[in-house]
Amino acid sequence: MSYSWIGAPAPFNGTNNETGGDSAVANLNQWFQSGDSAFIIVASAMVLIMIPGLGFLYSGLARRKSALSMIFACMASFSVITFQWYLWGYSLAFSGSATNGFIGDLGHFALRNTLAMPSPGSPLIPELLYSFYQLQFCATTAAIVVGAIAERGRLLPMMVFIFCWATLVYCPIACWAWNANGWALKYGVLDYAGGGPVEIASGMSALAYSLVLGRRQERMMVNFRPHSVSLITLGTALLWFGWLGFNGGSAFGANLRAVMACWNSNLAAMFGAVSWVLLDYRLARKWSMVGWCSGAICGLVAATPASGFIPPWASIVLGIVAGCVCNFATKVKYFIRIDDSMDVFAEHGVAGMIGLLFNAFFGAKYIIGLDGVSINPTLYPGGFLDHNYSQLYRQVVYILAVTVWSFVISAILAFVIDRIPGLKLRASDEAELLGMDDDQVGEFAYDYVEVRRDYLAWTPPSKGGLAGTAEGEALAAAAGDAPNGGLRKEVEIPVGDRYGVAAHSEMVTASKEEAPPLAAMEKGADHTGIGGNRHAVAIDEKQ
Repeated sequence: MSYSWIGAPAPFNGTNNETGGDSAVANLNQWFQSGDSAFIIVASAMVLIMIPGLGFLYSGLARRKSALSMIFACMASFSVITFQWYLWGYSLAFSGSATNGFIGDLGHFALRNTLAMPSPGSPLIPELLYSFYQLQFCATTAAIVVGAIAERGRLLPMMVFIFCWATLVYCPIACWAWNANGWALKYGVLDYAGGGPVEIASGMSALAYSLVLGRRQERMMVNFRPHSVSLITLGTALLWFGWLGFNGGSAFGANLRAVMACWNSNLAAMFGAVSWVLLDYRLARKWSMVGWCSGAICGLVAATPASGFIPPWASIVLGIVAGCVCNFATKVKYFIRIDDSMDVFAEHGVAGMIGLLFNAFFGAKYIIGLDGVSINPTLYPGGFLDHNYSQLYRQVVYILAVTVWSFVISAILAFVIDRIPGLKLRASDEAELLGMDDDQVGEFAYDYVEVRRDYLAWTPPSKGGLAGTAEGEALAAAAGDAPNGGLRKEVEIPVGDRYGVAAHSEMVTASKEEAPPLAAMEKGADHTGIGGNRHAVAIDEKQ
Protein backbone atom coordinates (compact mmCIF):
# COMPACT_ATOMS: atom_id res chain seq x y z
CA MET A 1 0.00 0.00 0.00
CA SER A 2 1.06 3.62 -0.46
CA TYR A 3 1.73 6.20 2.23
CA SER A 4 1.52 9.97 2.61
CA TRP A 5 4.81 10.92 4.24
CA ILE A 6 8.08 11.88 2.58
CA GLY A 7 10.85 9.27 2.61
CA ALA A 8 11.04 5.52 3.06
CA PRO A 9 7.94 3.44 3.85
CA ALA A 10 9.29 2.74 7.36
CA PRO A 11 12.12 4.28 9.38
CA PHE A 12 15.18 2.06 9.42
CA ASN A 13 16.08 0.84 12.89
CA GLY A 14 18.13 -2.25 12.15
CA THR A 15 20.39 -3.78 14.77
CA ASN A 16 23.44 -3.80 12.47
CA ASN A 17 24.60 -0.69 10.63
CA GLU A 18 26.54 -2.76 8.11
CA THR A 19 24.12 -5.50 7.10
CA GLY A 20 20.84 -4.18 8.50
CA GLY A 21 20.46 -6.87 11.10
CA ASP A 22 20.48 -10.63 11.62
CA SER A 23 18.10 -12.35 9.22
CA ALA A 24 18.14 -15.44 11.43
CA VAL A 25 16.17 -13.67 14.14
CA ALA A 26 14.55 -10.65 12.40
CA ASN A 27 12.59 -9.90 9.24
CA LEU A 28 14.90 -7.68 7.26
CA ASN A 29 12.22 -6.98 4.63
CA GLN A 30 10.21 -4.85 7.03
CA TRP A 31 11.73 -1.53 5.97
CA PHE A 32 10.96 -1.95 2.25
CA GLN A 33 7.84 -2.32 0.16
CA SER A 34 7.66 -5.53 -1.83
CA GLY A 35 6.30 -3.62 -4.83
CA ASP A 36 9.39 -1.41 -5.04
CA SER A 37 11.70 -4.40 -4.70
CA ALA A 38 9.79 -6.41 -7.30
CA PHE A 39 9.90 -3.46 -9.71
CA ILE A 40 13.68 -3.12 -9.45
CA ILE A 41 14.20 -6.88 -9.85
CA VAL A 42 12.20 -6.72 -13.10
CA ALA A 43 14.03 -3.53 -14.14
CA SER A 44 17.36 -5.33 -13.57
CA ALA A 45 16.26 -8.12 -15.91
CA MET A 46 15.17 -5.53 -18.48
CA VAL A 47 18.56 -3.82 -18.37
CA LEU A 48 20.29 -7.19 -18.74
CA ILE A 49 18.43 -7.67 -22.04
CA MET A 50 20.28 -4.60 -23.36
CA ILE A 51 23.53 -6.58 -23.49
CA PRO A 52 22.43 -9.10 -26.15
CA GLY A 53 20.56 -6.19 -27.74
CA LEU A 54 23.86 -4.40 -28.20
CA GLY A 55 25.33 -7.61 -29.57
CA PHE A 56 22.61 -7.86 -32.22
CA LEU A 57 22.94 -4.16 -33.04
CA TYR A 58 26.69 -4.37 -33.51
CA SER A 59 26.38 -7.66 -35.36
CA GLY A 60 23.99 -6.14 -37.88
CA LEU A 61 26.22 -3.11 -38.39
CA ALA A 62 29.26 -5.31 -39.10
CA ARG A 63 29.89 -7.56 -42.08
CA ARG A 64 28.57 -11.10 -41.89
CA LYS A 65 32.04 -12.60 -41.54
CA SER A 66 32.49 -10.74 -38.24
CA ALA A 67 28.86 -10.80 -37.09
CA LEU A 68 29.11 -13.49 -34.40
CA SER A 69 32.28 -12.02 -32.89
CA MET A 70 30.38 -8.84 -31.97
CA ILE A 71 27.69 -10.83 -30.15
CA PHE A 72 30.37 -12.87 -28.38
CA ALA A 73 32.27 -9.73 -27.36
CA CYS A 74 29.17 -8.24 -25.70
CA MET A 75 28.28 -11.44 -23.86
CA ALA A 76 31.89 -12.15 -22.83
CA SER A 77 32.19 -8.64 -21.42
CA PHE A 78 29.16 -9.41 -19.24
CA SER A 79 31.03 -12.41 -17.81
CA VAL A 80 34.05 -10.26 -17.03
CA ILE A 81 32.02 -7.45 -15.46
CA THR A 82 29.98 -9.82 -13.29
CA PHE A 83 33.18 -11.11 -11.72
CA GLN A 84 34.70 -7.64 -11.40
CA TRP A 85 31.56 -6.12 -9.89
CA TYR A 86 31.18 -8.95 -7.37
CA LEU A 87 34.86 -8.87 -6.46
CA TRP A 88 35.44 -5.15 -5.89
CA GLY A 89 33.56 -3.10 -8.48
CA TYR A 90 30.53 -2.40 -6.34
CA SER A 91 32.68 -1.56 -3.37
CA LEU A 92 34.88 0.85 -5.32
CA ALA A 93 31.85 2.66 -6.70
CA PHE A 94 29.46 2.74 -3.75
CA SER A 95 31.29 2.03 -0.51
CA GLY A 96 30.06 4.54 2.04
CA SER A 97 33.08 4.27 4.32
CA ALA A 98 35.39 6.05 1.88
CA THR A 99 35.18 9.81 2.12
CA ASN A 100 37.73 10.95 -0.47
CA GLY A 101 34.97 11.72 -3.00
CA PHE A 102 36.89 10.07 -5.82
CA ILE A 103 36.66 6.29 -5.36
CA GLY A 104 35.38 3.88 -2.73
CA ASP A 105 37.31 1.40 -0.62
CA LEU A 106 37.04 -2.37 -0.21
CA GLY A 107 34.47 -2.29 2.57
CA HIS A 108 32.09 -4.30 0.36
CA PHE A 109 34.75 -6.60 -1.13
CA ALA A 110 33.02 -9.70 -2.57
CA LEU A 111 29.67 -8.24 -1.44
CA ARG A 112 30.73 -8.32 2.18
CA ASN A 113 28.33 -6.32 4.41
CA THR A 114 25.92 -5.95 1.50
CA LEU A 115 22.46 -7.03 2.56
CA ALA A 116 19.50 -5.13 4.01
CA MET A 117 20.74 -1.63 4.72
CA PRO A 118 18.87 1.09 2.76
CA SER A 119 20.77 1.48 -0.50
CA PRO A 120 23.15 4.35 -1.30
CA GLY A 121 20.86 5.37 -4.16
CA SER A 122 17.53 5.38 -2.36
CA PRO A 123 16.04 4.27 0.96
CA LEU A 124 13.26 2.57 -1.00
CA ILE A 125 15.26 -0.61 -1.77
CA PRO A 126 17.84 -2.72 0.12
CA GLU A 127 21.52 -2.50 -0.72
CA LEU A 128 21.73 -6.09 -1.97
CA LEU A 129 19.15 -5.33 -4.66
CA TYR A 130 20.79 -2.01 -5.46
CA SER A 131 24.15 -3.72 -6.04
CA PHE A 132 22.54 -6.19 -8.46
CA TYR A 133 20.78 -3.42 -10.35
CA GLN A 134 23.98 -1.41 -10.65
CA LEU A 135 25.78 -4.50 -11.94
CA GLN A 136 23.58 -4.35 -15.02
CA PHE A 137 24.54 -0.70 -15.55
CA CYS A 138 28.23 -1.46 -15.50
CA ALA A 139 27.81 -4.51 -17.73
CA THR A 140 25.75 -2.58 -20.28
CA THR A 141 28.34 0.21 -20.38
CA ALA A 142 31.10 -2.34 -20.98
CA ALA A 143 29.08 -3.89 -23.82
CA ILE A 144 28.80 -0.46 -25.42
CA VAL A 145 32.58 -0.01 -25.24
CA VAL A 146 33.40 -3.36 -26.91
CA GLY A 147 31.88 -2.06 -30.12
CA ALA A 148 35.28 -0.45 -30.68
CA ILE A 149 36.84 -3.78 -31.71
CA ALA A 150 34.53 -4.26 -34.70
CA GLU A 151 36.08 -6.31 -37.51
CA ARG A 152 39.73 -6.00 -36.50
CA GLY A 153 40.16 -6.34 -32.73
CA ARG A 154 41.13 -9.47 -30.80
CA LEU A 155 38.79 -10.64 -28.07
CA LEU A 156 41.19 -11.63 -25.27
CA PRO A 157 42.97 -8.26 -25.02
CA MET A 158 39.58 -6.52 -25.03
CA MET A 159 38.40 -8.64 -22.09
CA VAL A 160 41.55 -7.75 -20.15
CA PHE A 161 40.95 -4.11 -21.04
CA ILE A 162 37.31 -4.28 -19.89
CA PHE A 163 38.28 -5.62 -16.45
CA CYS A 164 40.84 -2.86 -15.96
CA TRP A 165 38.54 -0.24 -17.50
CA ALA A 166 35.70 -1.06 -15.12
CA THR A 167 38.09 -0.68 -12.19
CA LEU A 168 39.84 2.52 -13.24
CA VAL A 169 37.25 4.33 -15.36
CA TYR A 170 33.69 3.25 -14.61
CA CYS A 171 33.93 2.77 -10.84
CA PRO A 172 35.53 6.17 -10.11
CA ILE A 173 33.01 8.04 -12.30
CA ALA A 174 30.09 6.15 -10.76
CA CYS A 175 31.47 7.11 -7.36
CA TRP A 176 31.62 10.77 -8.38
CA ALA A 177 28.02 10.83 -9.58
CA TRP A 178 26.10 8.50 -7.28
CA ASN A 179 28.08 7.76 -4.13
CA ALA A 180 26.83 9.82 -1.18
CA ASN A 181 30.42 11.04 -0.71
CA GLY A 182 31.14 11.57 -4.42
CA TRP A 183 32.49 15.01 -5.31
CA ALA A 184 30.04 15.50 -8.20
CA LEU A 185 26.99 14.65 -6.11
CA LYS A 186 28.12 16.97 -3.33
CA TYR A 187 28.87 19.65 -5.92
CA GLY A 188 25.24 19.53 -7.00
CA VAL A 189 25.57 17.81 -10.38
CA LEU A 190 22.33 16.41 -11.80
CA ASP A 191 22.90 13.01 -13.45
CA TYR A 192 19.84 10.81 -13.23
CA ALA A 193 20.72 7.43 -14.78
CA GLY A 194 24.27 7.76 -16.03
CA GLY A 195 25.08 10.50 -18.52
CA GLY A 196 28.60 10.49 -17.09
CA PRO A 197 29.39 6.92 -15.95
CA VAL A 198 27.46 5.20 -18.75
CA GLU A 199 27.20 7.41 -21.82
CA ILE A 200 30.15 9.81 -21.87
CA ALA A 201 32.47 7.20 -20.35
CA SER A 202 31.52 4.59 -22.97
CA GLY A 203 31.73 7.04 -25.86
CA MET A 204 35.12 8.45 -24.92
CA SER A 205 36.53 5.04 -23.94
CA ALA A 206 35.48 3.49 -27.25
CA LEU A 207 37.04 6.44 -29.09
CA ALA A 208 40.30 6.02 -27.16
CA TYR A 209 40.39 2.27 -27.81
CA SER A 210 39.70 2.84 -31.53
CA LEU A 211 42.57 5.32 -31.63
CA VAL A 212 45.05 2.79 -30.24
CA LEU A 213 43.57 -0.09 -32.24
CA GLY A 214 43.85 1.68 -35.57
CA ARG A 215 41.55 1.84 -38.55
CA ARG A 216 40.22 -1.01 -40.59
CA GLN A 217 42.01 -1.80 -43.86
CA GLU A 218 41.02 0.82 -46.40
CA ARG A 219 40.98 -1.71 -49.25
CA MET A 220 38.41 -3.81 -47.45
CA MET A 221 35.98 -0.97 -46.93
CA VAL A 222 34.95 -0.51 -50.56
CA ASN A 223 31.15 -0.47 -50.83
CA PHE A 224 30.82 -1.43 -47.18
CA ARG A 225 27.28 -1.78 -45.89
CA PRO A 226 25.79 -3.10 -42.65
CA HIS A 227 25.09 -6.74 -43.40
CA SER A 228 21.70 -7.02 -41.65
CA VAL A 229 19.34 -4.13 -41.07
CA SER A 230 16.93 -6.63 -39.53
CA LEU A 231 19.45 -7.41 -36.77
CA ILE A 232 20.02 -3.69 -36.25
CA THR A 233 16.29 -3.18 -35.78
CA LEU A 234 16.01 -6.18 -33.44
CA GLY A 235 18.93 -4.91 -31.37
CA THR A 236 17.39 -1.43 -31.19
CA ALA A 237 14.04 -2.87 -30.05
CA LEU A 238 15.74 -4.87 -27.27
CA LEU A 239 17.69 -1.80 -26.23
CA TRP A 240 14.52 0.28 -26.15
CA PHE A 241 12.79 -2.30 -23.97
CA GLY A 242 15.74 -2.46 -21.61
CA TRP A 243 16.08 1.31 -21.51
CA LEU A 244 12.67 1.64 -19.87
CA GLY A 245 14.09 -0.45 -17.03
CA PHE A 246 17.31 1.54 -17.16
CA ASN A 247 15.68 4.96 -16.84
CA GLY A 248 12.43 3.96 -15.19
CA GLY A 249 14.21 1.80 -12.64
CA SER A 250 16.54 4.64 -11.67
CA ALA A 251 13.68 6.06 -9.61
CA PHE A 252 14.36 2.97 -7.42
CA GLY A 253 10.70 2.32 -6.83
CA ALA A 254 7.32 1.89 -8.47
CA ASN A 255 6.43 5.56 -8.29
CA LEU A 256 5.47 8.54 -10.42
CA ARG A 257 9.05 9.49 -11.14
CA ALA A 258 9.60 6.09 -12.75
CA VAL A 259 6.57 6.64 -14.96
CA MET A 260 7.77 10.14 -15.85
CA ALA A 261 11.21 8.76 -16.77
CA CYS A 262 9.62 6.19 -19.09
CA TRP A 263 7.47 8.87 -20.74
CA ASN A 264 10.46 11.16 -21.22
CA SER A 265 12.58 8.32 -22.61
CA ASN A 266 9.94 7.40 -25.18
CA LEU A 267 9.38 11.01 -26.26
CA ALA A 268 13.09 11.70 -26.68
CA ALA A 269 13.59 8.46 -28.61
CA MET A 270 10.70 9.07 -31.00
CA PHE A 271 11.63 12.64 -31.83
CA GLY A 272 15.29 11.69 -32.09
CA ALA A 273 14.42 9.00 -34.61
CA VAL A 274 12.29 11.35 -36.72
CA SER A 275 14.96 14.06 -36.69
CA TRP A 276 17.72 11.67 -37.79
CA VAL A 277 15.60 10.14 -40.58
CA LEU A 278 14.68 13.53 -41.98
CA LEU A 279 18.31 14.66 -42.02
CA ASP A 280 19.31 11.50 -43.88
CA TYR A 281 16.41 11.89 -46.28
CA ARG A 282 17.69 15.29 -47.40
CA LEU A 283 20.84 13.58 -48.72
CA ALA A 284 19.59 10.35 -50.25
CA ARG A 285 15.87 11.00 -50.79
CA LYS A 286 15.30 7.60 -49.16
CA TRP A 287 13.89 6.59 -45.79
CA SER A 288 16.60 4.94 -43.73
CA MET A 289 15.79 2.20 -41.21
CA VAL A 290 19.34 2.36 -39.90
CA GLY A 291 18.89 6.11 -39.48
CA TRP A 292 15.67 5.57 -37.55
CA CYS A 293 17.41 3.16 -35.19
CA SER A 294 20.37 5.51 -34.76
CA GLY A 295 18.13 8.46 -33.96
CA ALA A 296 16.06 6.48 -31.47
CA ILE A 297 19.21 5.34 -29.67
CA CYS A 298 20.51 8.91 -29.52
CA GLY A 299 17.23 10.06 -27.99
CA LEU A 300 17.35 7.29 -25.39
CA VAL A 301 20.97 8.09 -24.57
CA ALA A 302 20.18 11.79 -24.11
CA ALA A 303 17.24 10.86 -21.90
CA THR A 304 19.46 8.73 -19.65
CA PRO A 305 20.80 11.62 -17.52
CA ALA A 306 17.71 13.80 -17.99
CA SER A 307 14.54 11.67 -17.93
CA GLY A 308 14.14 11.92 -14.15
CA PHE A 309 14.74 15.67 -14.04
CA ILE A 310 12.98 17.39 -16.94
CA PRO A 311 9.28 17.73 -17.93
CA PRO A 312 7.86 15.91 -20.97
CA TRP A 313 7.75 18.95 -23.26
CA ALA A 314 11.48 19.43 -22.70
CA SER A 315 12.05 15.79 -23.68
CA ILE A 316 10.59 16.56 -27.10
CA VAL A 317 13.13 19.35 -27.53
CA LEU A 318 15.83 17.04 -26.18
CA GLY A 319 15.02 14.34 -28.74
CA ILE A 320 15.11 16.78 -31.66
CA VAL A 321 18.39 18.35 -30.55
CA ALA A 322 20.01 14.98 -29.84
CA GLY A 323 18.91 13.52 -33.17
CA CYS A 324 20.23 16.47 -35.15
CA VAL A 325 23.47 17.07 -33.28
CA CYS A 326 24.42 13.40 -33.11
CA ASN A 327 23.65 12.95 -36.80
CA PHE A 328 26.24 15.59 -37.63
CA ALA A 329 28.57 14.31 -34.90
CA THR A 330 29.05 11.12 -36.92
CA LYS A 331 31.16 13.26 -39.27
CA VAL A 332 33.71 13.98 -36.55
CA LYS A 333 35.50 10.67 -37.07
CA TYR A 334 36.26 11.66 -40.66
CA PHE A 335 38.12 14.75 -39.52
CA ILE A 336 39.97 13.26 -36.53
CA ARG A 337 40.66 10.12 -38.62
CA ILE A 338 39.71 7.64 -35.91
CA ASP A 339 37.72 4.63 -37.08
CA ASP A 340 34.93 4.69 -34.50
CA SER A 341 33.25 1.88 -36.43
CA MET A 342 30.03 1.71 -34.39
CA ASP A 343 29.71 5.49 -33.86
CA VAL A 344 29.85 5.02 -30.10
CA PHE A 345 31.30 8.48 -29.57
CA ALA A 346 28.63 10.26 -31.64
CA GLU A 347 25.63 8.30 -30.38
CA HIS A 348 26.63 7.82 -26.74
CA GLY A 349 29.30 10.35 -25.84
CA VAL A 350 27.77 13.37 -27.54
CA ALA A 351 24.17 12.48 -26.69
CA GLY A 352 25.15 11.99 -23.03
CA MET A 353 26.65 15.47 -22.96
CA ILE A 354 23.48 16.94 -24.45
CA GLY A 355 21.30 15.26 -21.84
CA LEU A 356 23.43 16.56 -18.99
CA LEU A 357 23.30 20.10 -20.33
CA PHE A 358 19.52 19.90 -20.63
CA ASN A 359 19.35 19.22 -16.88
CA ALA A 360 20.81 22.67 -16.31
CA PHE A 361 18.25 24.37 -18.53
CA PHE A 362 15.13 22.30 -17.90
CA GLY A 363 15.64 20.49 -14.58
CA ALA A 364 12.55 20.91 -12.42
CA LYS A 365 12.13 20.26 -8.71
CA TYR A 366 8.58 19.01 -9.13
CA ILE A 367 9.81 16.24 -11.44
CA ILE A 368 12.58 15.26 -9.03
CA GLY A 369 10.15 15.01 -6.12
CA LEU A 370 7.84 12.56 -7.87
CA ASP A 371 9.59 9.61 -6.19
CA GLY A 372 8.38 10.79 -2.78
CA VAL A 373 11.93 10.72 -1.44
CA SER A 374 14.00 13.37 -3.27
CA ILE A 375 11.98 16.33 -1.97
CA ASN A 376 14.92 18.45 -0.90
CA PRO A 377 15.28 21.88 -2.56
CA THR A 378 18.79 22.25 -1.13
CA LEU A 379 20.10 18.95 -2.49
CA TYR A 380 18.04 19.06 -5.73
CA PRO A 381 17.60 22.73 -6.64
CA GLY A 382 16.54 22.12 -10.24
CA GLY A 383 17.79 24.17 -13.18
CA PHE A 384 16.90 27.34 -15.05
CA LEU A 385 13.18 26.60 -14.71
CA ASP A 386 13.61 26.99 -10.95
CA HIS A 387 15.89 30.04 -11.35
CA ASN A 388 18.98 28.02 -10.45
CA TYR A 389 21.27 29.51 -13.10
CA SER A 390 24.48 28.28 -11.48
CA GLN A 391 23.54 24.70 -12.39
CA LEU A 392 24.97 25.18 -15.87
CA TYR A 393 28.60 25.55 -14.83
CA ARG A 394 28.26 22.55 -12.49
CA GLN A 395 27.10 20.42 -15.38
CA VAL A 396 29.88 21.71 -17.65
CA VAL A 397 32.59 21.00 -15.07
CA TYR A 398 31.23 17.49 -14.62
CA ILE A 399 31.10 16.85 -18.38
CA LEU A 400 34.69 18.01 -18.83
CA ALA A 401 35.94 15.92 -15.90
CA VAL A 402 34.26 12.73 -17.13
CA THR A 403 35.33 13.33 -20.73
CA VAL A 404 38.99 13.87 -19.94
CA TRP A 405 39.25 11.11 -17.34
CA SER A 406 37.56 8.41 -19.41
CA PHE A 407 39.47 9.20 -22.62
CA VAL A 408 42.92 9.57 -21.08
CA ILE A 409 42.75 6.55 -18.76
CA SER A 410 41.22 4.36 -21.48
CA ALA A 411 43.90 5.36 -23.97
CA ILE A 412 46.66 4.62 -21.46
CA LEU A 413 45.13 1.25 -20.60
CA ALA A 414 44.77 0.26 -24.25
CA PHE A 415 48.32 1.40 -25.04
CA VAL A 416 49.83 -0.56 -22.14
CA ILE A 417 47.84 -3.74 -22.83
CA ASP A 418 48.80 -3.59 -26.51
CA ARG A 419 52.49 -3.75 -25.48
CA ILE A 420 52.08 -6.86 -23.31
CA PRO A 421 53.28 -10.02 -25.11
CA GLY A 422 50.32 -12.07 -26.25
CA LEU A 423 47.83 -9.23 -25.75
CA LYS A 424 48.24 -7.26 -28.96
CA LEU A 425 44.92 -5.52 -29.50
CA ARG A 426 44.68 -5.94 -33.23
CA ALA A 427 44.37 -9.05 -35.34
CA SER A 428 46.58 -9.51 -38.38
CA ASP A 429 45.69 -8.26 -41.85
CA GLU A 430 45.06 -11.83 -42.94
CA ALA A 431 42.72 -12.36 -39.99
CA GLU A 432 40.86 -9.18 -40.86
CA LEU A 433 40.42 -10.46 -44.39
CA LEU A 434 39.27 -13.83 -43.11
CA GLY A 435 36.86 -12.30 -40.63
CA MET A 436 36.80 -12.18 -36.86
CA ASP A 437 34.30 -15.02 -36.62
CA ASP A 438 36.73 -17.49 -38.14
CA ASP A 439 39.85 -16.01 -36.59
CA GLN A 440 38.64 -15.33 -33.05
CA VAL A 441 35.51 -17.38 -32.43
CA GLY A 442 35.78 -20.41 -34.71
CA GLU A 443 32.03 -20.33 -35.36
CA PHE A 444 29.85 -18.39 -37.75
CA ALA A 445 26.65 -16.40 -37.50
CA TYR A 446 25.60 -17.88 -40.86
CA ASP A 447 26.43 -21.40 -42.01
CA TYR A 448 26.72 -20.42 -45.67
CA VAL A 449 29.73 -18.25 -44.86
CA GLU A 450 31.60 -21.34 -43.69
CA VAL A 451 30.31 -23.50 -46.54
CA ARG A 452 31.41 -20.93 -49.13
CA ARG A 453 34.86 -20.65 -47.62
CA ASP A 454 35.34 -24.39 -47.35
CA TYR A 455 34.27 -24.88 -50.94
CA LEU A 456 36.54 -22.18 -52.31
CA ALA A 457 39.46 -23.14 -50.07
CA TRP A 458 39.52 -26.88 -50.71
CA THR A 459 37.70 -27.47 -54.02
CA PRO A 460 39.45 -26.27 -57.17
CA PRO A 461 37.41 -25.59 -60.32
CA SER A 462 36.14 -28.86 -61.78
CA LYS A 463 37.32 -30.01 -65.19
CA GLY A 464 35.40 -28.20 -67.84
CA GLY A 465 33.30 -26.45 -65.23
CA LEU A 466 34.39 -23.02 -66.43
CA ALA A 467 34.80 -23.87 -70.09
CA GLY A 468 33.56 -21.21 -72.43
CA THR A 469 33.76 -18.45 -69.85
CA ALA A 470 36.30 -15.66 -69.68
CA GLU A 471 37.33 -16.83 -66.21
CA GLY A 472 37.72 -20.42 -67.47
CA GLU A 473 39.85 -19.36 -70.41
CA ALA A 474 42.07 -17.25 -68.15
CA LEU A 475 42.54 -20.14 -65.72
CA ALA A 476 43.11 -22.55 -68.59
CA ALA A 477 45.76 -20.29 -70.08
CA ALA A 478 47.46 -20.03 -66.71
CA ALA A 479 47.45 -23.81 -66.44
CA GLY A 480 48.66 -24.38 -70.01
CA ASP A 481 45.33 -25.80 -71.22
CA ALA A 482 43.60 -25.32 -74.53
CA PRO A 483 41.26 -22.33 -74.47
CA ASN A 484 38.09 -24.35 -75.03
CA GLY A 485 39.25 -27.74 -74.00
CA GLY A 486 38.41 -27.45 -70.33
CA LEU A 487 40.86 -27.69 -67.45
CA ARG A 488 43.24 -30.62 -67.62
CA LYS A 489 44.66 -30.19 -64.15
CA GLU A 490 43.85 -28.51 -60.86
CA VAL A 491 44.50 -24.81 -60.66
CA GLU A 492 45.67 -23.18 -57.44
CA ILE A 493 43.22 -20.49 -56.41
CA PRO A 494 44.78 -17.28 -55.01
CA VAL A 495 44.57 -17.13 -51.23
CA GLY A 496 42.40 -14.05 -51.18
CA ASP A 497 40.00 -15.49 -53.74
CA ARG A 498 39.45 -18.58 -51.60
CA TYR A 499 37.35 -16.62 -49.20
CA GLY A 500 35.01 -15.13 -51.73
CA VAL A 501 36.63 -11.70 -51.75
CA ALA A 502 38.73 -11.77 -54.89
CA ALA A 503 39.02 -8.00 -54.97
CA HIS A 504 40.92 -8.15 -51.70
CA SER A 505 43.41 -10.86 -52.62
CA GLU A 506 46.12 -8.26 -53.05
CA MET A 507 45.94 -7.58 -49.32
CA VAL A 508 47.46 -10.98 -48.67
CA THR A 509 50.11 -10.85 -51.39
CA ALA A 510 51.03 -7.16 -51.50
CA SER A 511 53.56 -5.77 -49.07
CA LYS A 512 52.61 -2.98 -46.75
CA GLU A 513 55.03 -0.71 -48.56
CA GLU A 514 52.83 -0.97 -51.66
CA ALA A 515 49.75 0.28 -49.82
CA PRO A 516 48.73 3.85 -50.61
CA PRO A 517 49.71 6.36 -47.96
CA LEU A 518 46.94 7.54 -45.66
CA ALA A 519 47.53 11.08 -46.83
CA ALA A 520 46.35 9.96 -50.28
CA MET A 521 42.93 9.14 -48.85
CA GLU A 522 41.50 12.59 -49.34
CA LYS A 523 37.81 11.87 -49.56
CA GLY A 524 35.60 11.23 -46.57
CA ALA A 525 34.27 8.12 -48.29
CA ASP A 526 37.82 6.93 -48.93
CA HIS A 527 38.83 7.47 -45.34
CA THR A 528 36.01 5.38 -43.93
CA GLY A 529 35.80 3.17 -46.97
CA ILE A 530 32.05 3.53 -46.86
CA GLY A 531 31.45 4.59 -50.41
CA GLY A 532 27.72 5.00 -49.86
CA ASN A 533 27.98 6.74 -46.52
CA ARG A 534 25.75 9.77 -46.75
CA HIS A 535 27.82 12.00 -44.53
CA ALA A 536 31.07 11.15 -46.30
CA VAL A 537 29.50 11.79 -49.68
CA ALA A 538 28.08 15.10 -48.45
CA ILE A 539 31.53 16.19 -47.29
CA ASP A 540 33.04 15.24 -50.64
CA GLU A 541 30.41 17.21 -52.52
CA LYS A 542 31.12 20.33 -50.48
CA GLN A 543 34.82 19.98 -51.11
